[in-house]
Amino acid sequence: MSGKNRRILALFDVDGTLTEPRKVVSPETLEYLKALREKICIGVVGGSDLVKQKEQLGDSPSMFDFCFSENGLLAYADGKKIGETSLVNHLGEDNLKRVVNWVLHYIADLDIPIKRGTFVEFRAGMLNLSPIGRNCSREERNEFEKFDLANNIRKTMVEKMRKEFADLNLTFSIGGQISFDVFPTGWDKTYCLRYLPETDFDEIHFFGDKTFEGGNDHEIYSHPRTIGHSIDDAKPLTTLRQLESLFGVPAPADLT
Repeated sequence: MSGKNRRILALFDVDGTLTEPRKVVSPETLEYLKALREKICIGVVGGSDLVKQKEQLGDSPSMFDFCFSENGLLAYADGKKIGETSLVNHLGEDNLKRVVNWVLHYIADLDIPIKRGTFVEFRAGMLNLSPIGRNCSREERNEFEKFDLANNIRKTMVEKMRKEFADLNLTFSIGGQISFDVFPTGWDKTYCLRYLPETDFDEIHFFGDKTFEGGNDHEIYSHPRTIGHSIDDAKPLTTLRQLESLFGVPAPADLT
């Protein structure tokens, strides 16, 4: 550990970067991260809450030097909580109710092949909205993703919400296969950078798959304080191979 360079940080998205979407991290990736952590600092920043993050990665606050769930609204450093922020306190109950009511009416009138349950998931720092409902099966999730790509279901809903709630200064970020996040502007993944002082790091490398404009990795990927690396095929092995070329830690031949 004496050779660890604490002035370089590799910061990772979860889905499509460290794991397949909503799947559990592979043992090979865990071993790789452990080896990488001996050379540089590592961190994770995901849009999901800490419970979901732990379902995919394990005990993320202890596995990473920095662990950010909900884009950094819940923040850990060296396994200890260092910050927490609330959407309710920021927006107020009346505005929050206005958004939720509009969404439920909109989805009720939406004509898509199937609908399941949990269309609105309330998180500490954001709303996660899913036209099909988060309770869908993996097969239904995959089918909706194709349908959405062909018919712009999420994109259209976002455009309408931007107009409807222009006064609330919200950001809409499409990520994953079935949903999108809604949060106050500035509460995207760049929020976590406030816990990473410029004076502490020479380089912050960010790795994510949704780096295109409107994707939930775009803001931090293109931020002047980060060196962005796009995982265009959304495969964790691609992430590890990019890391090998940057930091010299050999990537495994394959992942299980």
